[in-house]
Amino acid sequence: MPPADTGAPATTGAAPRTAAAPRTAAAATDTPAGTAVGTAPSARRINLALFVLGLATFALLYATQALLPALSADFGVTPARAAWTVSGATLALAVSVLPLSILSERFGRRRVMTVSVLVAVAVGLLLPLTPNMDTLIVLRVLQGAAIAGVPASAMAYLAEESRPRALVGAVGLFVAGNSIGGMSGRVLTGWAADLWGWRTALLTVALMALACALLYRLLLPAPRNFSPAPLRPRVLLATVRGHLATPLLRRLYVLGMVFMSVFGAVYTVVGYRLIDDFGLSQTLVGAVFVIYLVGTVSSAGAGRIVARLGRRGALHLAIGTTLLGLLLTLNASLGAVVAGLVLVTAGFFAGHATASGSVSGTATSGRAQASALYQVACYVGSSAGSTLAALAYHLVGWGGAVALCSAALCVAAGVTLLGSRAAVRETTSVRETATG
Repeated sequence: MPPADTGAPATTGAAPRTAAAPRTAAAATDTPAGTAVGTAPSARRINLALFVLGLATFALLYATQALLPALSADFGVTPARAAWTVSGATLALAVSVLPLSILSERFGRRRVMTVSVLVAVAVGLLLPLTPNMDTLIVLRVLQGAAIAGVPASAMAYLAEESRPRALVGAVGLFVAGNSIGGMSGRVLTGWAADLWGWRTALLTVALMALACALLYRLLLPAPRNFSPAPLRPRVLLATVRGHLATPLLRRLYVLGMVFMSVFGAVYTVVGYRLIDDFGLSQTLVGAVFVIYLVGTVSSAGAGRIVARLGRRGALHLAIGTTLLGLLLTLNASLGAVVAGLVLVTAGFFAGHATASGSVSGTATSGRAQASALYQVACYVGSSAGSTLAALAYHLVGWGGAVALCSAALCVAAGVTLLGSRAAVRETTSVRETATG
């Protein structure tokens, strides 16, 4: 889920550019011999390449989410146990983003992205062969760690290789690939599982991702503006400490974690609810993820909401919308549940877009690391939310999962209120200083 899978403004884990030696043939580690460095690469090729890359990686990342009921039935495990096939992957991604961003500074964005997606596809091709749940979880953890190389490098590649006027559109297409990939992977697995079983469903997603990965590699031009930088983890750690010491950034990270925990929780266990309480097929459960398209609209409109209500007003509106949707899913009517999921999705994407967009605007330096930390917080939240909600559903039922998510949203509301109070204190202090 996701920013990558979320439809929210994209972030990057790339480390800050350091002083680097002038570009030379020896230094051009990612540029093939004979490439004219001065020739601008095709913007269309770059955009399409990263669109299909986002589609491949996020279809792989959430491939098992729509299959959790089938996995529980086949392996005889609880929802909480099956949920680790999702939360293990997202947690591994969160842990791996920063280290891989450092490697992309040294070895090149394109190289890191290529290795990452090919390793993730290779693991995906092994998933249908897994004999037990433990093996499946381990492979999913490895897959999540591999996928982390894409968000760690993609935005840095676009910033370096795209013309400034074309950058916003390029980022938007990459985000669209993330969102559509996350949605299509879930829909495809639900449909294929109904026809041939979950193993064939995972194989289908892996083959689709392989085709996208090969197309990406054929399309993506060699970088013209990348200069390798020395590995400087101390500089990175100092930047990270500085961001974590900033109160507003800390609040934004908590908000991202909470929003993503709620979203991950709902979509991890809703398949069980739809099958257990309404008797839906795997195909129909997978089709529910088409609701993600609502999030694409609400995230795109987040900027207008912020312009009208301010950042904190937009966050309160997003929290309230998400909470209303959660409560609506408690209804025994399938139509009410679907309507509730629409509200949850719209509220999440609007809130996530507002919080993630505020991170780059708040950080005065090291914006890449600030955004990377937001990604880490989000995927940690997604992992925790998925695991805890699956446990709550196993012990209490859907009401338990809703109660857990509602409590998390109360935390988000409290954090936003703290931000409002801090803003009032700061404004008062400035006025007192100005008046002497």
